[in-house]
Amino acid sequence: MSERLGVQGQEAEATAVSMEEASEVMRSLQALADGLPTDAFAVLGPRLQADGRRLVRVLAPGAEAMGLIDPRGKLLARMQPGAIEGVFEGMLAVEGPYRLRIVWPDVVQEIEDPYAFAATLDESVLLQIAAGDGQALRSALGAQHLHCNDVPGVRFAVWAPHAQRVAVVGDFNGWELRRHPMRQRIGGFWELFLPRVEAGTRYKYAITAADGRVLLKADPVARQSELPPATASVVPGAAAFAWTDAAWIAARDASAAPAPLSIYEVHAASWRRDGHDQPLDWPALAAQLIPYVQQLGFTHIELLPITEHPFGGSWGYQPLGLYAPTARHGSPDGFAQFVDACHRAGIGVILDWVSAHFPDDAHGLAQFDGAALYEHADPREGMHRDWNTLIYNYGRPEVTAYLLGSALEWIDHYHLDGLRVDAVASMLYRDYGRAEGEWVPNAHGGRENLEAVAFLRQLNSEIATRFPGVLTIAEESTAWPGVTAPISEGGLGFTHKWNMGWMHDTLSYMQRDPAERAQHHSQLTFGLVYAFSERFVLPLSHDEVVHGTGGLLGQMPGDDWRRFANLRAYLALMWAHPGDKLLFMGAEFGQWRDWNHDQSLDWHLLDGAPHRGVQQLVGDLNAALRRVPALYRGTHRADGFDWSVADDARNSVLAFIRHDPDGGAPLLAVSNLTPQPHHDYRVGVPRAGGWREILNTDNAHYGGSNLGNSGRLATEPMGMHGHAQRLRLTLPPLATIYLQAEK
Repeated sequence: MSERLGVQGQEAEATAVSMEEASEVMRSLQALADGLPTDAFAVLGPRLQADGRRLVRVLAPGAEAMGLIDPRGKLLARMQPGAIEGVFEGMLAVEGPYRLRIVWPDVVQEIEDPYAFAATLDESVLLQIAAGDGQALRSALGAQHLHCNDVPGVRFAVWAPHAQRVAVVGDFNGWELRRHPMRQRIGGFWELFLPRVEAGTRYKYAITAADGRVLLKADPVARQSELPPATASVVPGAAAFAWTDAAWIAARDASAAPAPLSIYEVHAASWRRDGHDQPLDWPALAAQLIPYVQQLGFTHIELLPITEHPFGGSWGYQPLGLYAPTARHGSPDGFAQFVDACHRAGIGVILDWVSAHFPDDAHGLAQFDGAALYEHADPREGMHRDWNTLIYNYGRPEVTAYLLGSALEWIDHYHLDGLRVDAVASMLYRDYGRAEGEWVPNAHGGRENLEAVAFLRQLNSEIATRFPGVLTIAEESTAWPGVTAPISEGGLGFTHKWNMGWMHDTLSYMQRDPAERAQHHSQLTFGLVYAFSERFVLPLSHDEVVHGTGGLLGQMPGDDWRRFANLRAYLALMWAHPGDKLLFMGAEFGQWRDWNHDQSLDWHLLDGAPHRGVQQLVGDLNAALRRVPALYRGTHRADGFDWSVADDARNSVLAFIRHDPDGGAPLLAVSNLTPQPHHDYRVGVPRAGGWREILNTDNAHYGGSNLGNSGRLATEPMGMHGHAQRLRLTLPPLATIYLQAEK
């Protein structure tokens, strides 16, 4: 093979070493050749000899020949096969950098020697990660493009403290488990710089557990992954994305004034499908979803989890790639382009983010290095019985650093405007979903997960400090106090919390036949008892339109006309009620059936006028929310709300005032939730003068009967419902109306 190397090589001349040292070297080389644990950097790469020359050893199982060349390709020495199969040795008599020319059966490869490079991770960074620093973790771990000694390449770094050996395998070495063992660092971190690895290269870690098993694991900090069901990690692109949203980010982070918040919740894979019934990619979503959301006037899009997940049927809520956008919609840069386009259109982007649990897929985090690492070893702490998933060990600083780093990655790298943290209740309680004896109390004997509480506070504190305009929204279904209270006051520090109680009560009420509603009037009013105890979002989310329930329209009672009327009245009641708004896709035009994650929404329904009417109403509700300060400025303040009619259960009528704390015109919202219209219905209001109906869900262009209050309505100076004035109104059937005082 010397012809293929170019010139005759040189014989390696061994420097005298002790027999004991030579035996140790041979044992290490044999271990490397066998894929067993040993320090590769102690025997591979350049070894300075007593006579000033350098002995170079390379492990390349399957290579036919090898030589040492200079950076211009000139052969410096031919390497000889060593006594151990796959090991080559050569002697360098000259100083300076060298490269390897490796003759494989089907190709000649010229590459730098990975074992000629020093460690690239600063020990102080590893100590920061070990102390729980998420920013340090995201800057260090995973596949990071960098230059070492002016050589471009990728540093692979992973945390695996129980491992005896870790190697990186992938397209660059034919997935050969023995070829590239990594360097062990303090704290159980491993790293290896591989020259000239390109973007798009697939890779995994081959981890030798303490018991000798070899586990092939995807990179927990991979920025890109293969399209499922394939499971390899992918080296991301090296170039930084060219953002155009600096003005949006600056305005977002500088603003402290109350603003409308109306969220359109989207499952990207099923909002709309392409001509082959496949999910849309990010460019197609940008071209179709963004104008649609703009047209309807929502302020934000909330994406069900797009963090990489193996099982599409989990809707993304069982992720394994917390740093990678799923490959189902294209590249990471494609997602960045989507977010950038949203910001250009004036739309914020919120991500559903899962830090409560993860699945036990073999290529993932479970038993990552052969032992419980990201999870608790004790299943009473480490397993979710409800979902058959594993629970993060929030008591390990490296684990919380991993989660914190993920949150920061999405906000910093992808410019996201908020995280909706999933299943917070399951994090807060050690006995969540468990019977007596199936859980472990905390250090004080209680049921609270103190480590999870500390993590959530740290999460919210770091986000608020680094990105003051970013939302953190808790899906928290219990009465845990102070979810949105400041951390300094003992709270968790979220900016918002889903109001699950309001959703359950009001949806249950609306599902009842109007003849039965009088007996359940408190389901409409009870939410105002606690409406200002947290900063609430009112969620009509994906969870309300699955598992055989039908869409929101399908859950309404009565014939088709009444179903549409009920839905319109409910949506307008929601938009007037204190709290920010969230609506899952499909509800905005009245989809009848359950949501199916593998099927497009039923867009053909918009051929029908009643469905177009619901869609137009949602657009008008969002327009009213933006236009009427009383609907948003005081939405989290008790002085932004007053009852007018809370107790007319017999007629199923509800009326309340929304105030603008800055003194703007108040708004009166009245809902009549029976099919019986009411004429000359008296309602107390706080301001004398003229009032005008600005929205009526019974309007004909929404599909209603067109009964209402046209023109200017003058108040009467007669006290009623705790207010000094009153109005005489016509209340349409199964409808909500808005009236605003004249300025």
